Amino acid sequence: MKVPAMIAAELRRLTSSRMAMLALLALMAVPVLYGGVYLWANQDPYGSFAEVPVGLVISDDGVAADGDTEAVNYGERVADDLLAGNAFEWHVLSASDASNALADGSVDFTVTIPSDFSDALRSIAGTDPHQAEIDLETNDANNYLASTIGKQAVEQIRRSVAELVGKEAASSLLTALSDIRTELSDATAGATQLVDGSHDAVTGAQQLADGADTLATGLSTLSTASGSLVAGADQVSSGAAQVAAGNRELAGYADRAGTAAQTIADALPTARADLVAALTAQGLDGPAIDDVLTALDPLSDRIAEGNGTVQSAVSKVDELSAGANSLASGAATLASGATQLAAGVGSAHSGASTLSTGVTTLGTGLGTLADGTTELRDGLESGVEAIPNSSADLRAQQSEAIADPVAVETSAVTTAGNYGAGLAPFFTALAGWIGIYALFLIVKPVSKRAVTALRSPVRVAIAGWLTPAVLGAIQMIALFGVLAAALGFSFTHPIGTLGVMIAASFTYAAIILALNIWFGSVGQFLGLVLMVLQLVTAGGTFPWQTLPAPLAALHHVLPMGYVVDAMRQLMYGGDLARVGTDAIVLGAWLVGALILAAIGVTRMTHRRTLRDLQPSLIG
Repeated sequence: MKVPAMIAAELRRLTSSRMAMLALLALMAVPVLYGGVYLWANQDPYGSFAEVPVGLVISDDGVAADGDTEAVNYGERVADDLLAGNAFEWHVLSASDASNALADGSVDFTVTIPSDFSDALRSIAGTDPHQAEIDLETNDANNYLASTIGKQAVEQIRRSVAELVGKEAASSLLTALSDIRTELSDATAGATQLVDGSHDAVTGAQQLADGADTLATGLSTLSTASGSLVAGADQVSSGAAQVAAGNRELAGYADRAGTAAQTIADALPTARADLVAALTAQGLDGPAIDDVLTALDPLSDRIAEGNGTVQSAVSKVDELSAGANSLASGAATLASGATQLAAGVGSAHSGASTLSTGVTTLGTGLGTLADGTTELRDGLESGVEAIPNSSADLRAQQSEAIADPVAVETSAVTTAGNYGAGLAPFFTALAGWIGIYALFLIVKPVSKRAVTALRSPVRVAIAGWLTPAVLGAIQMIALFGVLAAALGFSFTHPIGTLGVMIAASFTYAAIILALNIWFGSVGQFLGLVLMVLQLVTAGGTFPWQTLPAPLAALHHVLPMGYVVDAMRQLMYGGDLARVGTDAIVLGAWLVGALILAAIGVTRMTHRRTLRDLQPSLIG
């Protein structure tokens, strides 16, 4: 009996009745149903989050306006953004309704914006800064992954709020910097004027110092002259006093002479009358007396004239005496004033010397001030240059960049396309194992008739392998058609991908064949155990590096991980060199399993055990 005949015999057995045919078709459909339906259900779950019901509680009281602070309610703004984004099926509820909905499963999780949300966000500008909170309440009894999604959603909300607040804070800061720059510019202009003024002050201080030196020199000369003036004034005062004394004595004599002259003048009328009486007594007549009086009239006139002259002289002498007295008094006052002047000039000279020294110190200080104002101006100019001159549009762009300084630009060497396509390699590899495992429930690993009739263990083993391998290949072709046509997954290398799927099915068939030949029905159970091990070690969902060390070691040994890797490279357009390595490992498993199967058949052809004669636990 040749290999094709053995395969044909087994296929006739599998299709010998309607029930057998139905059983074969049902088992053939297992990998298509498992892989196709699972990947269909998980083709793009992230794109369906808008159907996930989520409760939203908005309790924020907002922040009232006071002073320069604008009234704002961040909670309502966040809620508006969430509702407009349609990331989930949001239901705005009260706190009690949200709690009830989460408990009865009407929503998968709830997000609460508390009453102090806006107040907490604004607190960063006050004396009691503290974080705002967003409350997430989950219920794993509804869905554990929904809770995980809720945590990711709240983290996204947190980042959005942080960006919003950071943008506003950055905008305020940049506006303040712009205002500071304007004020610094004004201060720089003022500092420039101060520099000019300080330099003028230095020049003026130098001129003042020169004038003070000149004043001190002049006052020194004046001090010497004032000393001479004091001596001269003293001499004048002494001489004036002597003149005044002589004039006073002369005035006394003049007064006595004036009195005598006045007495004579005053006595003339009386003497005239006495003379008239005497002449009358002598018997002179009137004409004779008149002649005598006429003769005497010139003398009376001269006496009167002399008296006037004397009185005038006396008046002059009195005036001279009074002037001499005034002169003496003035000379004394002059002498006293000259003394005071000399003292004042001395003090002024001392003050002028002090002034000269002070002005020199002032000039030095003003020079230091000029240097300082120059440094102040230069520093202000540097400060103005250090602050960018920005427009309102530029500040808006800067605040956005500060609030969200890092943009993640993603690029991919290869891309799966969606979640379902990302899982396709793993579930296809797993579906291939499940399909082969299911086929061995009805396919006989080896024909006992062939074992008895033939003495060629290799042909028996190959015949026992090819039947499930060909059926498994048909399963993989059908599954590939579902992935490509029904689910619309794209394949960079479709022929290569299908080839890896068929090669995987061939390898799995060889492995389960060897287990069945060596261990019988226990071998079928070991095939299930091996599937479970590969389910967790193939790295189909999480990276295999996250596995515990013993399981990570199995990843490098068991074949399913290599099937997954090869499909990823071919399906997404990755490194074809890795496909070659994966193919070598699968080939080694295939050849090794067939060798073990042939050895097992050899053992069966040479000797039988009681186990071989017992019926199998599995049909």
